[in-house]
Amino acid sequence: MNTFKKLSAPRSLGSTLLSIVIIVFIAYILDDVIVPFLFAALLSFLLVPITQYLENHRIPRVIAILISIVLIIAIIGGVMYAAYTQVIKLQDLFPQIEKRFNEWISALASLLSNFDIDKQQLIAEGQKHISDAVKSGSQFLGATIGGTSNFLMSIALLPLYIFLMLMYRDFLKTFVFKWLKDTSKHKIVTTINKVKSVVRGYITGLVLVILIIGTLNSTALYFIGIDHALFFGFFAAFLAIIPYIGVALGSALPILVALITQDSYLAAVMVAASFAVIQFLEGNFITPYVVGNQVSINALIAITALLLFGKLWGIGGMILALPMTAILKVIFDANPRTEAWGFLLGDAENEDVKHVTKYFRFKEFFETVKKRI
Repeated sequence: MNTFKKLSAPRSLGSTLLSIVIIVFIAYILDDVIVPFLFAALLSFLLVPITQYLENHRIPRVIAILISIVLIIAIIGGVMYAAYTQVIKLQDLFPQIEKRFNEWISALASLLSNFDIDKQQLIAEGQKHISDAVKSGSQFLGATIGGTSNFLMSIALLPLYIFLMLMYRDFLKTFVFKWLKDTSKHKIVTTINKVKSVVRGYITGLVLVILIIGTLNSTALYFIGIDHALFFGFFAAFLAIIPYIGVALGSALPILVALITQDSYLAAVMVAASFAVIQFLEGNFITPYVVGNQVSINALIAITALLLFGKLWGIGGMILALPMTAILKVIFDANPRTEAWGFLLGDAENEDVKHVTKYFRFKEFFETVKKRI
């Protein structure tokens, strides 16, 4: 008996690893199909309460679903259009970038004039490289816009997926019951409800985080005197969907703009200091108690999932990394065989932060705002 267990354990591990490799390979090959499907699933969880509310008021399910989809498309479309128009306006900064870099090259040439260096040649070479860089920047901006458009085209099936998921949600639930017929219905329903809670809590909390961080960023940039303060502020806030490093990445662009468009380096230092303070608030107070314990993933797992999903599915994978990992944690926690893995994904409570936030009643404030939203 013991010999059989010793022999079956490696086989079981090998089968598991082989299954994971096959699943990852299929997910990589079929990314154009799977990524929109997962986005649709997340949005469907978010739209179920709206659809149910309309259905409870005697609106046919088809009409209720269409109203919900139109609503979410209008919101996302409005945000994307506003962002697109702001990105187009950023091309006006390229002449300023070229002018400022030419000034820096001239200053460097004057500094090096005491050395055996041809000043005119240095300026000419520097200007040539700056012109090439500006041209490359314009091409990169166009490629970025094109890449975003391609990404949006790849999820053009979202409305259809969402419609079908909402239309057949009862049918899909029955399928889960039949598939897991050896598991009690109560446990299945509890797990499904937890997944719904995680998705809704994450998305609504994330939207609230973006609004708060975007407002703080934009206000700081406005008073410092940075052009396009609203765009840069909310661009950095939108990157909050990338855990732990998103706000830091978003601060690099306004700091660069401050260096280019302002006469003093003090503006760039003020931008860096403002974003550092805001990032501290975001990481220690705002995100933990706006998103709450719905997505309690530890930092190591979050960053690893971010890198893996990003490598697998690009931008879409980076956006999906945290909610999908949180859903996996809920599923792992529900099964005794995988409960240890759910524990590994989870995050231990930081008692110091918990004590401070409790003292200032941040949690109660954010919970009240989320309920009103």
